[in-house]
Amino acid sequence: MNQYTMPGSQRTLLIAGMGLGLLCLILSWFVGADEYHTRFWTNLLHNTVFFTGISFIALFFICVCITAWAGWYTLFKRVWEAFSLFMIFGFVIMIIIALGNYFGFHHLYHWNDPASIETDKIINHKSSFLNKGVYLFGSLFVMAVWYFFARKLRSLSLEEERHGDASFKHHHTARVWAAAFLPFAGFSSAFIIWQWVMSLDAHWYSTMFAWYSGASWFVSMICLTLLVIIYMKSKGYYEQVTGEHIHDLGKFLFAFSIFWTYLWFSQFMLIWYANIGEETVYFRERMDNYPVLFYGNLLINFVFPFFVLMRNDTKRKFGSVGIVAAIVLFGHWWDYFLMIKPGALHTAHELMGHSHGGHEAGHHGAEMADHAAHFTAGFTLPGLIEIGVFVGFLCAFLFVVYNRLASTSLVSERDPYLAESIHHHV
Repeated sequence: MNQYTMPGSQRTLLIAGMGLGLLCLILSWFVGADEYHTRFWTNLLHNTVFFTGISFIALFFICVCITAWAGWYTLFKRVWEAFSLFMIFGFVIMIIIALGNYFGFHHLYHWNDPASIETDKIINHKSSFLNKGVYLFGSLFVMAVWYFFARKLRSLSLEEERHGDASFKHHHTARVWAAAFLPFAGFSSAFIIWQWVMSLDAHWYSTMFAWYSGASWFVSMICLTLLVIIYMKSKGYYEQVTGEHIHDLGKFLFAFSIFWTYLWFSQFMLIWYANIGEETVYFRERMDNYPVLFYGNLLINFVFPFFVLMRNDTKRKFGSVGIVAAIVLFGHWWDYFLMIKPGALHTAHELMGHSHGGHEAGHHGAEMADHAAHFTAGFTLPGLIEIGVFVGFLCAFLFVVYNRLASTSLVSERDPYLAESIHHHV
């Protein structure tokens, strides 16, 4: 079968999941909320960054494969094209967050507080880059370019399917666009992740952070690819996708889990060894006040996939690799939770301390800082509300993906590398 039709039961389930996510997002506005509704805004930011990043990485890897003349992925390239088209929804939500930052509807970022800019030398020094104008208009520009390339490559793929010819004109054109996107993607993704995530801890910076967070996105994208393909095969689609293709995806999952760990350790080791206060505070805060998140991150995203996928034959078993993919996908969502939540909570405590003013400010700030060391719903660990929001975003992502898959043939039959993909390792 080369034409996918979304069953009514699947559509109903995904819509119900989206409804659950929306309900949990609304609840986070009221439950455990501070005066800035930090739990709501961090849940929105966390999930939008995570799933938009998966969408971006899918586009990036399509371009890598096209530029490298790779053929192994051709059978299921429609899956990655569908992933990339979720980007428009992430675009809309991130603009809402950026507008909220611009007009002061939330206080996620310490650098957006005028009093802090005046009194904090580090934040003041970074203000030419960390400011609401760069955040809003930079995000607008970068995501517009990303989505333009996603639409362009998708349209060339569909044109090739409808009007392909022996000269492979559409494929050669796609190669030009893919090569043009790669350098822009490299620089712009670093800009985006610095603005959206790293700047939540305004005093801290790391030259490895863009690599680290990008590796997390990549592993998550591979996990979702495996889960979608395994599901589709269980329904009788993608019959020509074999254990060899799953094995290759499993190798990517295994290898980039190790690469992610290498970046995690390199970043941690260099910061620990240099022992510079404005850098070590990032890890010190997470080790002391969020130990379950901190050490659990390594267990889920390195120890578990490393030992399960170490055996070569495990990466060919649909059941084993599917279970690993599901757990590691959640693990990297956990990773972004750890990147985002502590910094935003600390900023909320700081600003609430300032808002009391006078002699009470110091006492209140100390009180709030002490509170940060204790359990805080939705921040110290993901609560049921956070899990519900994750489920809602995941269902929205899959709803877009399956709708896009249903809109055209599942396999691009006129792609010049299709035969290579079909006979992969045979």
